[in-house]
Amino acid sequence: MPKRRSRGDGGLHWDEKRQRWIATANLGFDPSGRRIVKRGSGKTKTEAKNKLKEVLRDHEDGLAIAPTGYTVKDAVADWLAYGLAGRDPGTVETCMFLSQKHVIPSLGARKLRDLSAEDVDCWLAAKATTLSTRSLQAVHSCLNRAVKRAMARDKVKRNVVELCSVPQGQAGRPSKALTFAQAEAVLKGAEGTSMHAYIVVALLTGARTEELRALTWDHVFLRGKPDAELLQPPHIAVWRSVRRGGDTKTRKSRRTLALPARCVEALWQQFEDQGWERLAADDAWEEHGLVFSSAVGKPLDATNVRRAFRQALKDVDGISADEWTPRELRHSFVSLLSDRGVPLEEISRLVGHSGTAVTEEVYRKQIRPVIQTGAVVMDGIFGAVQQRQ
Repeated sequence: MPKRRSRGDGGLHWDEKRQRWIATANLGFDPSGRRIVKRGSGKTKTEAKNKLKEVLRDHEDGLAIAPTGYTVKDAVADWLAYGLAGRDPGTVETCMFLSQKHVIPSLGARKLRDLSAEDVDCWLAAKATTLSTRSLQAVHSCLNRAVKRAMARDKVKRNVVELCSVPQGQAGRPSKALTFAQAEAVLKGAEGTSMHAYIVVALLTGARTEELRALTWDHVFLRGKPDAELLQPPHIAVWRSVRRGGDTKTRKSRRTLALPARCVEALWQQFEDQGWERLAADDAWEEHGLVFSSAVGKPLDATNVRRAFRQALKDVDGISADEWTPRELRHSFVSLLSDRGVPLEEISRLVGHSGTAVTEEVYRKQIRPVIQTGAVVMDGIFGAVQQRQ
């Protein structure tokens, strides 16, 4: 007489509607008290039993059995919905874009359990033909974190994405800097536009775009502090940025910068123009105390600034507006100072870098005279030696 199965051992039956054998396993109860039943199916009894054995093996290993059809898309969707809590809205938006544009269309239909390192390698290699190395690192990170979260919730045994290295991507467009003549043309061409003060301050102080977008009037001192014990010229306090929590990029980025006369003049005009905008907007105005804002006082995002910047440059002779970004005003600041022989240490301090190594690495192409100084000195030394001979 066949031995009766113990409770929880599962069962095997033929499903007439699906025309498949169904193996079932009872895995206890969920937190709400409902029975957890997982099923494996196959065209034969053996195939269905093997599916059942796989489910039981995972259960013994401590894995909460993921639905049979749990895909990479499901894992990514779960990470986007719950794994980015507390992140900066800009970070969330970027992760959603990269996941929906590059991860889900290529790998989303793959069952998470079936995802292999070879799948990820092939995917990255295909993306490397169109994306930069930095973008490849970003999409790899999105998939990696999604699968890591799934593994932490026992949806899969291991994270194969961590086994895959990011290949070299396409070379990005190198940053460039305005020459003195181009800078003068840009400053003149921007006069009368909504971006004039922004361009003047960015080019003449080297502040980051995220620092200027967060700059408030209570951190702007256009008359300086003549009554202070130590005379302070007109200056701005770069103490905030649009980053999460409002902090600057690094601790040394929090700095106070004296304003050139041209900046002072532009900011006075900005203050006056903003007053007229506030009056015109009436009840639609949103007061945030920002120096650079929209026509109704709202904060600007990077896209707003880039669009307005290129609009301001469209009629400047010798400048192709679409080939320049607001961030390159900072590069131009470094280049112009370097051209005038300002030491690397001083440039680093002005732009708020944590050290000269960062300045040299990021702005290597703009730091020309300082790099050439050694050759000039050595020419002088050996020239003097030749004269003595």
